[in-house]
Amino acid sequence: MLFVRLRFVLLAGLLLAAPLVVAAGALPTDPRPPWMAEVRSAQPSLRGQTQEQFFRLVKQGEYVYRAAGCYGCHTDEKHAGKPLAGGHALATPFGTFYSPNITPDAETGIGRWSEQEFLRALREGLSPAGDHYYPSFPYPSYTKLSDEDLRALWAYLKTQPAVKQANRKHELKWFARARTFVGSWKGLYFMPGAYKPDAAKSATWNRGAYLAEAAAHCGECHTPRSALGGIKSDMHYAGTREGPDDSVVPNITPDKKTGIGRWRASELAEYLETGLMPDGDTAGDLMAEVIDNGMKYLRKEDLAAIAEYVLSLPPVEHSVRKAKKPVKKEEFE
Repeated sequence: MLFVRLRFVLLAGLLLAAPLVVAAGALPTDPRPPWMAEVRSAQPSLRGQTQEQFFRLVKQGEYVYRAAGCYGCHTDEKHAGKPLAGGHALATPFGTFYSPNITPDAETGIGRWSEQEFLRALREGLSPAGDHYYPSFPYPSYTKLSDEDLRALWAYLKTQPAVKQANRKHELKWFARARTFVGSWKGLYFMPGAYKPDAAKSATWNRGAYLAEAAAHCGECHTPRSALGGIKSDMHYAGTREGPDDSVVPNITPDKKTGIGRWRASELAEYLETGLMPDGDTAGDLMAEVIDNGMKYLRKEDLAAIAEYVLSLPPVEHSVRKAKKPVKKEEFE
C-alpha cells in the first residue's frame, strides 16, 4: 500500500535485489542483552554469528519491519493494544478480519515457531500446521521479499517484548469461512516467489519496485479487486472505492486526470516522508498511519526510488471519488 494503511543481472543485482539494509551506524553497546543468547541459539541461521553481526541483522530487520508496515496491522491502537499483540480489525466485503499476535509469546504469539515456519508463512501463505492464511495477510506481496530480508525481519521480531494475548477469531460471512476456499483462491491469484529484477530498468527503478511491490505492498490497497477478492492486474494502482474499512483508496497511477500524473517525483517522495501533498493538504486516515509508523523511517534514496517506480507505471484513468450528496435547501434555512 503506498497511500493507505501499504517481484535483480549480477552487477545490478547487488543493489536491485539488495536487502533492506540500513547504513552502518552505532550499535547497542550492551555486551549481552538477556534475549540475545536465547534468540541466537534457537535459530540455526543465527548460530555462529558474532554479536556485531547479529545486531546488524536485527537493525536490518527493523528496517524491513518499518517498510512492511507490520506495526500498523498488528497493533490495536484504537483500543490501546500493546505493540504487535494483534486484535486490529480490518473490515472487508468478506467480513471482519483480526490481526494475530506476532510477539514472541510461546502460547499466544509466534514464540514456538521456527525460522523456516516464519519464512513459509510469508512466502507461501501457510501456517505452521499447513493451513492457508487468508490474503488479508498480504503474503501475495511479502512472497516477493528476499530470503535475507525475511530472516532479518524474523530476527527483529524475536527481540520484541512477548505479550500474552489470545488471537481473536475472524467474523466472516458464511461463504468465506472455509479455508479450502483460500486454497482455490491461491490457485487463481497467488504467485509465490521472490522479486526478480527487470534487467532493462535501472538499479533505482528496481529498488523502488522491490520496495513498493514486496515490502510496502502498495498494490494490496491501491488496486481494485474482483468479486472473489483477487487483484485486477489491468487496474494496477488505479484506486478503489472499496478499500480497507470501506475507505476510498486513491488512484496513484500517473494519470493526469484521476491519478497523480501531475506530481513530480520529489513531491511524491516528500509525501511519503511527511504526509504533505503538493497542494498543501495532508495524508489522512490509514495513509497517515502508514507514514507515521513506517514510511517516514525509510532512507531518502529509498523513498525517491519508490517515487521513480510508481510514476513510471502505465497511467490508468479511473476516478474513485465518491459523488457528494446533494445539499438540501432546508439545511440552510
